Formats: sequence, structure tokens, C-alpha cells
Amino acid sequence: MAGSFCSRGLPLEGMVILLGIIIFGFGIGECNLMPGKKILEVREKIKHLESNTVSRLQRGDGDIIDCIDIYKQPAFDHPALRNHTIQMAPSYDPNIEETTTKANRLQNQDSSMNLASRLWQKSGSCPKGTIPVRRLPQKVPLKTNSLEDYGRKKPCSSPPLTCINKDISSNLQQSNRSVAILLTAGYSYSGVKGDIKVWNPRVESDNEYSTSQVSLKSGPYYDFESVEAGWAVNPSVYGDRKTRLFVYWTADASKKTGCFDLTCPGFVQTSSEIALGAAIYPLSVPSGLPYQITLFIFKDPNTGNWWVQYGEKINLGYWPPDLFAWLRGNAETAEWGGEVYSSKLEHPPHTKTAMGNGQFPDYVSGNSGCIKRMRIRENSLVLKFPEWVSTFLDEYRCYDAEYIGDYIEDPEFYYGGPGQNPLCP
Repeated sequence: MAGSFCSRGLPLEGMVILLGIIIFGFGIGECNLMPGKKILEVREKIKHLESNTVSRLQRGDGDIIDCIDIYKQPAFDHPALRNHTIQMAPSYDPNIEETTTKANRLQNQDSSMNLASRLWQKSGSCPKGTIPVRRLPQKVPLKTNSLEDYGRKKPCSSPPLTCINKDISSNLQQSNRSVAILLTAGYSYSGVKGDIKVWNPRVESDNEYSTSQVSLKSGPYYDFESVEAGWAVNPSVYGDRKTRLFVYWTADASKKTGCFDLTCPGFVQTSSEIALGAAIYPLSVPSGLPYQITLFIFKDPNTGNWWVQYGEKINLGYWPPDLFAWLRGNAETAEWGGEVYSSKLEHPPHTKTAMGNGQFPDYVSGNSGCIKRMRIRENSLVLKFPEWVSTFLDEYRCYDAEYIGDYIEDPEFYYGGPGQNPLCP
């Protein structure tokens, strides 16, 4: 399929949208969260929000979606993207597999697409030429040091040796984070894909989060670059504890760049069908039907853009290569699994924030975090299971992982845990 492009006009300040989303609807009594000067600046910029909003949608779960002109989205406020031309679709069909089972493909496609369609069919969708942007609720507290920090993961604290073991050649063991992942390294990766089972784990505090995702990473441990996509329960970004679709990027280990979704300039959204940060429904429950989402991050070989595809068919958008240094080329590692962030990971009492669904890996009944149909793309356009994989854990007594690769047609990865428990005080 040939890629189609659209040129945009003179850029308007994309941060107008961002600041409007963050602050829109805040009461006067809540304005003491920010210095008075910033409040005035924000109020001035909010005036532009309505002019960029073509229409609005009210979802059944309470979310308000602003349909923003695609050429006035936050991405274009990034200095590297001031003269960017939107790529409206990938230049080829990325779903080429080395081997595949037709029944398995149809089953996974139906599951993911059902989730995608249910997000929007009851509420309508944004018109063509616009993108859906979720507006934050009125009383979402802004607990970051500055507006520029909003939506960004907290960086690894210094000194660097407290963040990572240099004997591990991947971007692991970051301060205040606990992961249970399956990873592959040693080759050059231009794509990562997986079917992620969707749960709603407990998140103990508003400044903590739990995610399940696929990701690609490159660069040194102290300044790594990454692109990620999955589901998250993240009260500090979304203002509630619902399970929500997310994308994330950083070009410097989250020190000064990167963010979830469209909370900062960078990700260029092209889809009018699904809003980043939208609540995912239905969710998996123990002894109930399993629900999953299919996410695929891949590089367009003709443009270098890192695309995110949802549910086999819906191309959400992309990160332009101009955002990165290392990821202008291919990635050094591909990862699948879960992550918990908390400031209570390095000393007791441990956080009670759960990973997966709060259960330790359960490959028998599937009652845990799970990722199936894991694929990578190397130097060719073919999707395949990697030749080499390894599990990595930060705290096996708190969050565990289990890779199932023998006597099974397609390997599976199970992970998760409750956090604090008798073995993890």
C-alpha cells in the first residue's frame, strides 16, 4: 500500500491544546496549584483551544473527547517538527509473518477489534481531518514541578550506579521501578508486537502506576531512548484508576523529553477513531472471558517513522525519527511485560500496587498478566518470534515472570504479582 502524505500550513502552538487539556475546567479555588504567572499564561492559551476544536464527544464512561484539527495537534510545537509533513498511513502493510495460523490470526484480530470498536461505536467518532484528544476531568491535581514535567515518567535518580547494574547490557533496573519482562537483544530491531491481556490492577497511591506494554529501546542506560505502547492504570496522568490505552516515548531516559500520549509535543496522531488515553472496555476478570489488545510498534522503512498499530488495522500515529538520535536507526532491544512505578520500592513497606492483575504468573488458568503472539521484526519486513529471549525481574518475591516456550505452538509470557505480600514486606 502506498503511503499518503498531507502538507500542513503554518504551525500554530500545539502546546495550546496540551495546556488546555490539563487545565481546562479547573476551578478558581484550585488555581493555587501553580504560580500566578503560569495561571495567566495558561488562561491566555486556553482561549485558542475552542478554535482548534471542531467538535466534541461525550462518552458513556464520562470522558469528554475534543476533536482537534489534525494540523493543530500538540506534536507540531516540537522544534524538530515545525516543518514536518504528516504521513497519513504507513507506506506498506506491516503485518507480514514468516509463519502464521489462520485461525489464530482471526481469533486475535477479532478480540482486539471488538475492543477497539466498542470504545467508540456507542459515542460516535471524530470527523475526518481531526484527531480525538481526551480532556482531563476538572479536578485532576497537577502534582508536577512544572507543566513541562506533566505526563513524563520520573527519571532515574543519580548517581547512575543506583539505577542500573552495568553488567546488564539493557536499560533495566531503573530507580523506583520494578519490571517483569521478556526481552530479546543482540540484533537490530525495527518492530515489536504482542497480544496483551487487559486487566485493572490495584494502584495504591495517586503518584504510582502499573503498565503492561511492548517496547523498543536503544542507547546507553543513563540516556536511553524508547518507544512504548500498551495499557496503563496511572492516576497522576489520567485522573482515575481506569485501564487506559497509552503510548510513551523518551529520548533521554525521561530526564527532559518524552511523555504519555499527547501530553507533550512528539507523537503525531493520524487516527480519528481512537483517543490515546481512552478507557479500555471490557476487561478480563478471573474465571471470565479473556480480553486482549494487539499492539504493534514498527518502523516505516521509507520514512523512518515509528508507527503504532492497534488491533491489526488501526494505525494510531507515529513518532518521527527527528525526535531521536539512537532510534533514527533500529532498536537494540525489544521487550514485553509489566512495569510498576513507586517511590516505595527500595525500602519497606513495599507498595501494594499490583502488576498484571495482582496474581503471580499462572500459565495453567491464565489468571495473571499475559502476552501472547509475540513478534519482532529485524532487518527484513517479516514478523517472527525472536531467536533468543530471556526473562528479567527486579523483585521476584513481589512480581514474577514465567516464559512458556516448550511443547506449545506459539510461546507465551506470563507475569505479575501483588506487590507487598508475606514474601515481599
